[in-house]
Amino acid sequence: MSKLAIVGAGYVGLTTAACLADLGNDVAVVDIDESKVRQLRRHRLHFYEPGLQELVERNARAGRLAFTTTYADALPGAEFAFIAVATPEGEGGAADLSYVESAAASIAGAMDGPLVIVNKSTVPIGTGDVVSARVQAAGASHPFDVVSNPEFLREGSALRDFMHPDRVVIGAHDRAAAERVAKLYEPLGAPILIYNLYTAEMVKYASNAFLATRISFINEIARICERVDADARLVAEGMGLDRRIGPDFLDAGIGYGGSCFPKDVKALAAIAERFDLHPALLTAVMEINRDQRLVAVEKVQECLGTLRGQVVGLLGLSFKPNTDDMRDAPSIDIARGLAAKGAHVRAYDPAATERAKLLLPEIEYRGSAYAVARGADALVVVTEWNEFRQLDLQRLKRSMRRPVVVDGRNIYDPQRMRDLGFVYRGIGRN
Repeated sequence: MSKLAIVGAGYVGLTTAACLADLGNDVAVVDIDESKVRQLRRHRLHFYEPGLQELVERNARAGRLAFTTTYADALPGAEFAFIAVATPEGEGGAADLSYVESAAASIAGAMDGPLVIVNKSTVPIGTGDVVSARVQAAGASHPFDVVSNPEFLREGSALRDFMHPDRVVIGAHDRAAAERVAKLYEPLGAPILIYNLYTAEMVKYASNAFLATRISFINEIARICERVDADARLVAEGMGLDRRIGPDFLDAGIGYGGSCFPKDVKALAAIAERFDLHPALLTAVMEINRDQRLVAVEKVQECLGTLRGQVVGLLGLSFKPNTDDMRDAPSIDIARGLAAKGAHVRAYDPAATERAKLLLPEIEYRGSAYAVARGADALVVVTEWNEFRQLDLQRLKRSMRRPVVVDGRNIYDPQRMRDLGFVYRGIGRN
């Protein structure tokens, strides 16, 4: 058993802490947000992630997981300190490292022995050196190493992703320090890749940028499919069976969102520009994704003729199912785009309503998909929650004033929708 401190109680920090505690380690989570820590001490989460609350409660009751607002409580006796704080978009798209640097300085002031400092946050290449310099400058009185250990957690399946990873990536200037971190992950039985510090940091950015590229690529193909009477979903199926390509991240829709892809693609482009490179592909990926969000608005207007005075319902608000995360969610641009053209917008989401109200206070919120449909002129499927796949479509149609459905996630069969009497528009499907 090892003693660990985790700095940051967000999606990554809390998932990492709970999972490492479940593997038998003694874990203390430090977060400067007092209300968040009070909530966690009552085993209540401030965000939705399937299974995580139960894991937190079990390990907290077992004495393996604790929460504090002070580094002085979390760091003494720790062998490892994981930094899992936010790295929001900064000037010019570059990642803002102020929270990372603040955490590094606080760790330096509280450490009471040799320490391995692990960067879990998504950070630009070279951040390990920045952290090392910051710890030194803050007067660290004990030896330390800085290791990169990027996360690959998907919101909605974070526990499975942590416990059953495709690979664990670790990078350091000192291999012995990397191997110490590797031992924490040995119980998972996954491939452990040890690289130099900069390579490990780049793996994270390159992975997210590539997945975002696949999404923008299939959305570009989808727009062409609509013009040539091809079905983008079947095109993706035919592509995905090629072993060189594979099926994942080839679902045409209204684009990606969330806390990772938008920010990380932009940050990688900013890194390239800093070295006088021209990230043409990354720029195109971002432009296609931005434009794709407006496709839903265009399709609704095409079906209704005008949006002024029309009632348009959104099914789903979070950027993906099984999370309440609204960060850079396509629903934000879609709702604002519809409202800007005069539509009355109402919405329902199984988990994200409270977070959405903070970002979209101007729209109406209802308690079910059927309530959103009542008297609506059009519905837009924004998030592919399973709940929406199982709706009584005949009941939905009877509730609507005009039976228009724009399926931004292609969850319905076009022919069946038309047979039921809907005016149906998918993405890349005719």
